[in-house]
Amino acid sequence: MNMAVCPACPPMDASPVELPAGRIVLSVPTAHCATCMSGIERALQAVPGVRSARVNLSLKRVLIEGGAGVTGEALARIVSAAGWPAQELDAGLITPVDSDVQAKALLMRLGVAGFAQMNLMLLSVAIWSGAASETRVLFHMISAMIAVPTVAFAAQPFFLSALAALGGRRLNMDVPISLAILLATAMSLFETFNGGNAAYFDAAVSLTFFLLAGRYLEARTRGMARSAAATLSALAVPKALLADGRMIAAKDLRVGDMIRVLPGLRLPADGVVVTGESELDRSALTGESAPVFAGVGDGIEAGVMNLTGPLSLRVTRAGADTALSRLAELVSVAETTRNRYTSLADRAARIYAPGVHALALLTFAGWMIANGDLRHAINVAIAVLIITCPCALGLAVPAVVTAASGRLFRRGFLLRSPTALERLAEVDHVVFDKTGTLTNGEPLVVGMLPEGEAAGVALALAEASAHPLSRALAAALLDIGVVPASVVAIREVPGQGVEGRWHGHEVRLGRPDWLGMQAEGSATGLSLAGRTQLIRFADTPRSGAADLVAALQLPVTLLSGDQPAVARAFGARIGIADARGGLLPADKVAVIAALKAEGKRVLMVGDGLNDTGALAAAHVSMAPGSALEAARSLADIVLLSPDVSGIAPALATARRARRLILQNFGLALGYNLISVPLAMAGLASPLVAALAMSTSSILVSLNALRVK
Repeated sequence: MNMAVCPACPPMDASPVELPAGRIVLSVPTAHCATCMSGIERALQAVPGVRSARVNLSLKRVLIEGGAGVTGEALARIVSAAGWPAQELDAGLITPVDSDVQAKALLMRLGVAGFAQMNLMLLSVAIWSGAASETRVLFHMISAMIAVPTVAFAAQPFFLSALAALGGRRLNMDVPISLAILLATAMSLFETFNGGNAAYFDAAVSLTFFLLAGRYLEARTRGMARSAAATLSALAVPKALLADGRMIAAKDLRVGDMIRVLPGLRLPADGVVVTGESELDRSALTGESAPVFAGVGDGIEAGVMNLTGPLSLRVTRAGADTALSRLAELVSVAETTRNRYTSLADRAARIYAPGVHALALLTFAGWMIANGDLRHAINVAIAVLIITCPCALGLAVPAVVTAASGRLFRRGFLLRSPTALERLAEVDHVVFDKTGTLTNGEPLVVGMLPEGEAAGVALALAEASAHPLSRALAAALLDIGVVPASVVAIREVPGQGVEGRWHGHEVRLGRPDWLGMQAEGSATGLSLAGRTQLIRFADTPRSGAADLVAALQLPVTLLSGDQPAVARAFGARIGIADARGGLLPADKVAVIAALKAEGKRVLMVGDGLNDTGALAAAHVSMAPGSALEAARSLADIVLLSPDVSGIAPALATARRARRLILQNFGLALGYNLISVPLAMAGLASPLVAALAMSTSSILVSLNALRVK
């Protein structure tokens, strides 16, 4: 059988695979800079039939517009061969998400409230300066014309949130906020139309402005809030090649169908090998760094990458029953559980909101009993609502989170969840994935390289294979200036390696047992004119991995899909005593669940599909920027720098931020203890109450800056 030497080319006997013309989306998790962008786009635009290719570095995706005959699988192989591992995503399951939509909407409302506030303050100065009755009424009327539409538009986020809470028979921060804004506006309208001396439109709009500032700060700390379970579904192979050469949607596969999987493609369903031999990359599902041999009778899961030889399989599980779908379901369940976390501000609101309402009601009742003046009683009650309005409380969390997230961003950490910082501060146990998280995720030669003529032969053979070890060997030889030898008749033996002829001698590069050699761990063998050489590989630790473990001063666990002995050896190398290997995704989730049952609050750091369940189950999660999109979209925090040593300082920053949040709550409480009795005694008008509330908000914001 003729095998293609180029890893981006299909076997010569393969039937052409065509998809309908249209939109193709590839995931390129290792793309990170402008050079990556231009390189990927150039490689794709050189393909006949590709009309356009655009790389989105933020999402690490490529959007391709292709004509008839352009296939996502072929384009993914071309991009992978160019140096950026790529996977096709199901374009139909990807919904465009703009992570800044909420922040932009809040910013627009904040701008409207700020503009209105400035104009209302100008009118208020004229009224305070002693404007005559007719002028005062006119200015009140103008203020009403500015304030009422401003409140109706700018305060909508609070009104809608309060309505949702009341509809669910509960109270949140926005209930007293909305009540204070509405009552201040309504009372001001009443005073205006009845010729009253005081109106509080500026207080209502000022209150709206400061609260919107807090919401905007909070929104800016959030990234794209997309379900990781949906991302996993998008990573499923959208098409399947039947044994008779027909291409159908993977969702239409049925148990018993015969399918073909060509080298470089992922499996669309779980199946058993009927014919063919190959090596498989199972790292996406299990985290195993070394390729695994598969032959007739072996079972393979959906999502596994076929590396070296074409396989024919009989489908055993399809659709929602595949390993990839079960992983997505596992993630969905864990994600739902973790999202039940309640922020400090929400927990404070459960106590604070009922107390505010009770104080305002008691104040109103007390003044009605004392003097029977309805207007005065309402004014004092409004002042109590405004002065106790949780503006400072509402700013306590987002102000600190914004300052801390800015500090962390400058150190290479991107916070994607509004409660990530709070949860990170509570961590007392850290769990790491191994491959791609604490390691660089790529095999490197650690033994002696071939020398002399053997080096040129090894390079010629290695360049003819898409195997990860072959690519690593080729890169190492090219780095030292080796030139490939003139090896002819090169062909890839599925599941074994590459062979050819050099000066009349048979030469081979591949599995050690294929060459009659014995080896443990990750290794490949070179056979040249009766001589053999073993070349060993290892996945090297990421920069700062050992320093991180030493600096954490917390219990640390290492979880890996690699062999237990490999996991333990790596753990010992960087100082982790609790290193566990041979784990499937469900096993990792079980480890997290066991730690949580012991009362531990776990930080999980992982980068692959096999880690998504554990990331979702953990108290807080983190993923490297080079992680697969499924892991990045699920993680609360994305580590932008390849150096992991910054995780320990990030934990320290989070703990300091939590202390400042609690201090802000203390400032808000102290302010209320002083101001509330004054308001209840009728010594503070609604306007004075608004000024006092603004002062407390400024103090809270200044205290938040201390996190830097």
